[in-house]
Amino acid sequence: MTTAPAADARALFVDLVGSEPTGVWSSPGRVNLIGEHTDYNDGFVFPFAIEHRTYVALGTRTDGRIRVASTFTPEVVEVALDELDDLFPARRDEIAEWARYPLGVAWALAKTTGSDAATGVDLAIASDVPVGAGLSSSAAIEGAVASALDETWGLGLDRVALAKIGRTAENEAVGAPTGIMDQMSSMLGRPDAAIFLDCRSLEADVVDLGFADAGLELLVMDTGVKHSHATGGYGERRASCELGARTLGVAALRDVSVDDLPRAEELLDDVTYRRVRHIVTENARVIETVRTLREKGPEAIGDLLVASHVSMRDDFEISAPELDTAVDAALAAGAIGARMTGGGFGGAAIALVSHDSVDQVRDAVTAAFADAGYAAPHIFTVTPLEGARRDN
Repeated sequence: MTTAPAADARALFVDLVGSEPTGVWSSPGRVNLIGEHTDYNDGFVFPFAIEHRTYVALGTRTDGRIRVASTFTPEVVEVALDELDDLFPARRDEIAEWARYPLGVAWALAKTTGSDAATGVDLAIASDVPVGAGLSSSAAIEGAVASALDETWGLGLDRVALAKIGRTAENEAVGAPTGIMDQMSSMLGRPDAAIFLDCRSLEADVVDLGFADAGLELLVMDTGVKHSHATGGYGERRASCELGARTLGVAALRDVSVDDLPRAEELLDDVTYRRVRHIVTENARVIETVRTLREKGPEAIGDLLVASHVSMRDDFEISAPELDTAVDAALAAGAIGARMTGGGFGGAAIALVSHDSVDQVRDAVTAAFADAGYAAPHIFTVTPLEGARRDN
């Protein structure tokens, strides 16, 4: 794992403030092995934290202001802490989108805890989580900032509470209608395991993946096609799910089973039905993936990964030509399973491959992109690792 972003965050802080930070905190991106768009439908997901992390260097200040800087932009944003309530959510568009994540976390922490402990801070952010790749660079920022502020302000919140803070920031301060999967995986990640998360109860069960013992690698194929959760198709998909739930008379699509789908098809228009069908069958696939891992091992989950991709491509319609090309080429080159991961409309696909076939699959996907006239993908392996932490 590279330590460069940690050093970059510290160096940016020194450049910004002129002194060393109080400390550096970090939080990981995540790969979702299976369970897409099920989180905001109170369903099941199965993500794991990865080695790519966002680092936040923090120092306190005495004037009641919060200043944020990032290696991704020369822009520095500074506001008074007592202005955050006026800015979020009503005037969030006045703040640069990148700065809404850390400022939104500060706002959500103060709002949720009702604490007078909030003191002014400077924050310098650096990351090696690919942005827009579906690896949850946003939750990595939220987790790092929430952990840093929780400790600095002496709030003593547990990891689930900090994940909720991140979701509040993303939903209300940023304006992205996401669920809580990303924040929970960034906070709760553990080495060599994934998190089987019930997004209604927030009950989390850490499940051994067994990739290393089986000689398997998870390959991320970043298409380079950027997406944004705050705009467009993501919100439309969520609205379709809510319409489906209302029409079927349930609190959330979590409450619809596969056996209920014939009735749903009678009541819903074609598009809404297909959106509902994806969520219902995806929940079932998550549960089946966990069961299969425990009973048969990771070599047996390939068909479930492929079925998930087909459902996202055809029913939820959130794939993209580049994602389909990556999945098809990986499978043709011998991958055990492959699917797009993340919110869709771009980002990355994943492939479960044997250690010996990593180069073969990487070369095949790269060649398929070249043949299609697409820009070269960024392809790399990821390892399940720990969640948010203080680094020093």
